[in-house]
Amino acid sequence: MSRRLSDHYVYKLIPPRPTFHKDMTDEERAIMARHAEYWSTLVEEVDVVVYGPVVHSIGSWGLAVIHADSEDAVRALAEADPAVSSGMATFDIGTMPVTILPD
Repeated sequence: MSRRLSDHYVYKLIPPRPTFHKDMTDEERAIMARHAEYWSTLVEEVDVVVYGPVVHSIGSWGLAVIHADSEDAVRALAEADPAVSSGMATFDIGTMPVTILPD
């Protein structure tokens, strides 16, 4: 049996270039370390279903699926992400109107 839930959001962290995962500068690597620490803390505090990097033939990006009360709540998390607040990366948020999860 699976649970049908609503109010899940997809957070896509958009790096400055498609090859980012291969050619980060030292400064970018330091920002990404703060980004990873930030999300590791959020996993303990917020209902994060999954998060991590995605490497694809067209480039890399970050992904998180979050159960939250509103898109504004997710937007606040995204704007506080060091990768975003530093100006290095941008983000996009998508809504998942129905999410099916295992029990």
